[in-house]
Amino acid sequence: MTDRVIQIEVASPLEVFGPADVFLTQMQNMYPKLKIVARGEFLKLFGDIDEITRFENRFDLLQVHFERFGKINEEAISQIMGDDENDVVAGQPLGEDILVFGRYGKVIKAMTPNQKKMVSSSVNNELVFAIGPAGTGKTYTAVALAVRALKNKEVRKIILTRPAIEAGESLGFLPGDMKEKLDPYMQPLYDALRDMLPTQKFLSYLEDETIEIAPLAFMRGRTLSNVYAILDEAQNATEGQLKMFLTRMGKSSKFIVTGDITQIDLPRKQQSGLFQAQNILKGINGIDFIYLDGGDVVRHKLVTKIIEAYSKTEDQSS
Repeated sequence: MTDRVIQIEVASPLEVFGPADVFLTQMQNMYPKLKIVARGEFLKLFGDIDEITRFENRFDLLQVHFERFGKINEEAISQIMGDDENDVVAGQPLGEDILVFGRYGKVIKAMTPNQKKMVSSSVNNELVFAIGPAGTGKTYTAVALAVRALKNKEVRKIILTRPAIEAGESLGFLPGDMKEKLDPYMQPLYDALRDMLPTQKFLSYLEDETIEIAPLAFMRGRTLSNVYAILDEAQNATEGQLKMFLTRMGKSSKFIVTGDITQIDLPRKQQSGLFQAQNILKGINGIDFIYLDGGDVVRHKLVTKIIEAYSKTEDQSS
């Protein structure tokens, strides 16, 4: 058995070990072959030399992470101290799957094969359609791509839009001013952005309109140049509305259209523009269609089973 002492150099023991040593316990559980003893600003490791070396190398990266983001949490420990060499090294992404570092250093990356196809397709095409059921991460991945482009100064602005009427509710009969009426429909977009940007930066971007979140109707008559534009819930856009949005594209812009063609809330007489676009636009150079399915669900494991159950019922009734 070998022993080695590691010094905490960039943070206080409380910040590294967590309240009531919760982070230290997490690290011990991740390295069951080692005995880890904390003494003030020092860690003493007992165990196999290879395991000690692996822990020491990862712990160095954890300290680099703290220097960069000023915070350590359970997710960071899991990603940095774990076995996956592709998660985080020295606070820098390894490979193209990692899109951005979110709040508190959270690693945001494409998690599934079809999400990775979205990322790859967005690099090679100006217009990408991401079609799939709820919970497959299509909106979240699209927003992450937009935030990455903004941070890399590839675009000057992000525009996020949705059809203003969903689930049969008319805005005219809802209480409150326009912003109060629209915010509930836009909430998933706000949630994704808050996950990826510091609060003050997010609010600043909204105030100076570096990030614009607006209903689809507000896009009419505009030319969207040097922007990353996302149309979410596009299954609830009519053919005319979708055509209007797509023809707003100006120079140096990227567009992503996301939607679920199994959850169309339009009146029966109106056909989904997203459904029609699959036939109209397929095969055009610069346009790509990515399809996500139950295998891409990153929510609770029950969501996958729910989607599969409904799919079976729909197949039987058709």
